[in-house]
Amino acid sequence: MTTNQDRRGQQDEPKRAEQYFAAHPSSPDRRRTMHVRLRGHEADVEVSNGVFSGNRVDLGTSVLLRHAPDPSSQGELLDLGCGWGPIALAMGFASPQARVWALDTNERALELTQSNARTNGLGGVKAVTADQIPDDLRFDTIWSNPPIRVGKQVLHDLLLTWLPRLRTGGSAYLVVQRNLGADSLLPWLAEHLGDAFAIGKYASSKGYRVIEVRRTA
Repeated sequence: MTTNQDRRGQQDEPKRAEQYFAAHPSSPDRRRTMHVRLRGHEADVEVSNGVFSGNRVDLGTSVLLRHAPDPSSQGELLDLGCGWGPIALAMGFASPQARVWALDTNERALELTQSNARTNGLGGVKAVTADQIPDDLRFDTIWSNPPIRVGKQVLHDLLLTWLPRLRTGGSAYLVVQRNLGADSLLPWLAEHLGDAFAIGKYASSKGYRVIEVRRTA
């Protein structure tokens, strides 16, 4: 049964999505610091409203960081939809010799990610918009808690833009909530990425799926 509270939450969702994924959030920039643990590494970070999960490490990101295998130790890594940076920071801690591209459209998110990387001594993390990534760059590892709530078409365009930029032998790990379409995303990815990619469910936890996308050719 759908309650009034559920309906209000559904009505508020587009508004929240607009805030999280807008280039210039309209909400005041109210920042605070917190201490987090990212795949065994301690970090002091700054967070803010108007950025996805602006007061904690959200559950989906926690599942991804707990279950994804280590990223490539060198080369080019991508955090697709970085928010304030928990995934990018975790990649930077795990692979200090690699370059981590932390991608977002939200200028506040990019500023926070770059500042958080600097605070934690992660010089290999580079917070960028899409047009700042060279067109010919290919990635060894992609990690993402993708923005499901922007809508299917936007999500599909995002995935089909960046997943094909894995280099041969590279892998992507995406965390998606089961009741928001994780299981239907698997066959969709297989169909649209084609035979050069192997798609599968890598792990399940707390209502989330971690999807593995490997480029085999």
